[in-house]
Amino acid sequence: MKTAVLVPCYNEELTIAKVIRDFKRELPDADIYVYDNNSTDRTYEIARENGAIVKKEPRQGKGNVVRAMFFEIDADYYVMVDGDDTYPAEFVHQLLEPLKTGEADMTIGDRLSNGTYEKENKRAFHNLGNNLVRSLINKLYKSNIQDIMTGYRAFNRLFVRSFPVVSKGFEIETEMSIHSLDKGFKIKEIPIDYRDRPEGSESKLNTFSDGLKVIKTIFTLFKDYKPMLFFTFWAVILLILGLVAGVPVIVEFFHTHYITKVPSAILAVGLVLMAMLSFACALILDTVVSHSRKQYEMELHAVYEELKREKEWSR
Repeated sequence: MKTAVLVPCYNEELTIAKVIRDFKRELPDADIYVYDNNSTDRTYEIARENGAIVKKEPRQGKGNVVRAMFFEIDADYYVMVDGDDTYPAEFVHQLLEPLKTGEADMTIGDRLSNGTYEKENKRAFHNLGNNLVRSLINKLYKSNIQDIMTGYRAFNRLFVRSFPVVSKGFEIETEMSIHSLDKGFKIKEIPIDYRDRPEGSESKLNTFSDGLKVIKTIFTLFKDYKPMLFFTFWAVILLILGLVAGVPVIVEFFHTHYITKVPSAILAVGLVLMAMLSFACALILDTVVSHSRKQYEMELHAVYEELKREKEWSR
């Protein structure tokens, strides 16, 4: 069974050598791929000197790097880890075991459950952002994932072959989690330790701009995956606003048989019409998504059969 360690990198010359050495020690038979994302330091050279398979990805953004990795790398099991040495390599065996036993299609390195992330992480608002994203997704998808945005994950071949990467930046982890929940992939979380970056190493994640992109991704995927709930919510809001604007007009008409609040009447009618249109969109798009989900299942079955044939051929 072939295992590939995927390391997206951007300006990690201080840590990349240790990350490569640690994973070579833990997985001596694995291929270690470092994808350099336009680094301006010596990340590329240091990774090559330490024996990694190094490639360059010119499209900026972690999502673009993961997309290239999933397209180009062929393996039975994949381990994705950041190149900043914040995730200990010794937990990789625990991440891979559920994949090998068929217990999971994706395993997640959970930094939050044991408190090491809160203790080690020194960046303002990161803990708040993680908790906000986790609460939103667990509420929307009725799940109980503890660490949505961790960069330490492992996947089997079926997941990688069937995952459509859309995100371009750091929101890729959120997209993976939502895709797995929506498509019914088996997920297992493994509690891991987290250590902060060494002195001199800087995070590429911008707390506010990247945080807003993550929130936008959540609601975009929520709209795409659960349109009935999304558009019905807005239909109810618009209907309530329409009633607030229209009830005084109706009351006036019953008392006087005249309407003097013409702007309110027009506003109420407009809001109610928008609510009806929103609910109509919910019904139509729910049918489209249901058909798309069935089509995805058929394509997933085709991928599964292809992988099974490859496995039989390799024997």
